[in-house]
Amino acid sequence: MEFLRKTGLAALSIFTVTAALAQSPIKVKDGETRHGPQNGSLLIIGGNVGDTPSIWSKFVELAGGKDNANVVVVTAAAGDSAAWSPRHIEQIKEITGIQRIQLLHTTSIQEANTEQFVAPLKEATGVYFIGGRQWRIADYCLNTLAHQAFLEVLERGGVLAGSSAGASIQGSFLWRGDTSGPHILIGDHTQGLGFLKNSVIDQHLLKRNRQFDLVDVVKNTPTLIGIGLDEATAVLVQRDTLEVVGNSYVAIYDYNTITGKAADKAAGGRENHLVSNGPFFFLGHGQKYDLKNRSVIQEPRRRSREEPVSEQE
Repeated sequence: MEFLRKTGLAALSIFTVTAALAQSPIKVKDGETRHGPQNGSLLIIGGNVGDTPSIWSKFVELAGGKDNANVVVVTAAAGDSAAWSPRHIEQIKEITGIQRIQLLHTTSIQEANTEQFVAPLKEATGVYFIGGRQWRIADYCLNTLAHQAFLEVLERGGVLAGSSAGASIQGSFLWRGDTSGPHILIGDHTQGLGFLKNSVIDQHLLKRNRQFDLVDVVKNTPTLIGIGLDEATAVLVQRDTLEVVGNSYVAIYDYNTITGKAADKAAGGRENHLVSNGPFFFLGHGQKYDLKNRSVIQEPRRRSREEPVSEQE
């Protein structure tokens, strides 16, 4: 009950009435995946991406290559100042080499619900959500034509990417979405854009000592998968396969892991180094996770010629 009082977890069943929620629901097609998109890719970044080569090169690749990519940068999270500042466009152009990039900004849910506003998204191969406050994106885009257009980018095989607030908004349950500040874990905005279904996403994880913050919400809501991303680190999600890209670590929060029901031994009784006895576990660059079966994907290990054979092999 103490957790419920501090975080407002009861808000899971009591949604704040906002203009966004008054919109007609978007059309979500049935699919075979449990969490990830049926088509296209998600690139979810934990903040302060800078010029991290592994992340940006992946974004360029997924958007169709620097000569073919057509990217829309959504700046709603940054507030009014982003409407006139070209710096986000210039930075991404300089880092990626992509030339066809345009800014899409609004502070009005009515504008986001117009055909004129979503026109640039109709031809986009990639969308990038910049950081700021995730509740602003929800306020202006949730259940609008813009929201539908984002999903259509995925359906065409494109990529939806975002950093910091642009990462959290991609989950279905919106974390740190209170208008009074990110210190309130569950606040007056609890619905994300849901690109990653049945999920809750946090960012700046290790840099801001947030690694334990997602434990209780996943423990109390077993259908959710929790994803915590450190800075300059991302997850690439294609269908139900998640792969870590970047410089640091990603934490996975699953109900079975938190409650100790996950198997902590590999087949044959050998120790599984990728499973934790704690409430979460970390994955690093190149490691993969099966979101559908909630298990780490252990790829065959290649041994160098000089490496001795382990007694456990």
